[in-house]
Amino acid sequence: MKTGYLIDMDGVIYRENQMIPGAVDFIAALLATGTPFLFLTNNSAPTPEDLEVRLKHLGVSGLSPRHFYTSAMNTADFLSETDPDCTVYVIGEGGLLAALHERKIPNDGIQPRYVVVGEGTATMERLTKAHECIERGARLLVTNPDNWCPVSSEKTRPGAGATAAFLEASTGRRAYYLGKPNGYMFHRARRKLADLSLNEPENIVMIGDTMETDIRGAVEAGMQSFLVLSGSTQMEVLSDYVYQPTRILQSVADLTQEIKTGISSDRMNSPAFSNGNGHHSRSGNRHQTDIFAFHKPRPRPAMTK
Repeated sequence: MKTGYLIDMDGVIYRENQMIPGAVDFIAALLATGTPFLFLTNNSAPTPEDLEVRLKHLGVSGLSPRHFYTSAMNTADFLSETDPDCTVYVIGEGGLLAALHERKIPNDGIQPRYVVVGEGTATMERLTKAHECIERGARLLVTNPDNWCPVSSEKTRPGAGATAAFLEASTGRRAYYLGKPNGYMFHRARRKLADLSLNEPENIVMIGDTMETDIRGAVEAGMQSFLVLSGSTQMEVLSDYVYQPTRILQSVADLTQEIKTGISSDRMNSPAFSNGNGHHSRSGNRHQTDIFAFHKPRPRPAMTK
């Protein structure tokens, strides 16, 4: 069975300016075997070219812009498909502006049909302008629902969802959130992956580190999902969620041998959990009676709405 992979980036491939151990070999195995894959990120700020260069600096070669699909590109696809003659007022950075420009969606600071919010510095002047546009009838569209995003193990940054929350509060209007876990992001990514591989893979797997976006979106799109513990989700919080990943891995390094041989592991969890650690090593979802259900509450709301 031909398998294609949708792969989150931050916390899965790299963290800050460091590659996750084993991620370079994992990507090399994907390229060497001709395995269809697409990096899928909620970060709307970078362009595909930016991401290609960043990974090249981190030691990954052989990639091209076509290997990346961002929430900014997804937003431009959504608008061009659902309202091709629209205009927008944008709060965001280069990746979002470039994606909209590529789709010939013009910026309009007078009477836009949409206010589009992505990652980036939101000055009070631009927020006030966006507020006025929404009051005049513009609809509020957001590239992704992330209220905050991890930067390192000790630092986070505000996300597009936080900026949108400001405008929701000031205008009383509800935003529409694209990006993961919205099914439109997964629908378009599936189509793009099929184009990359000339025909759609029989099986598509989402690899991510965030339950609220990567895993939830995959479950709702009917895809398999592999959770890696190299990013924002820890084992002890998994029992909080009704939906569960298909597999739990320490990192993408656990998949490298499978990619090279084409032989999938017969266990649902990574070999890292087969050493008597008290974790399940057989198929099926984890039970609610797992000991990790008794953990301390998270100190703040979830990453997404």
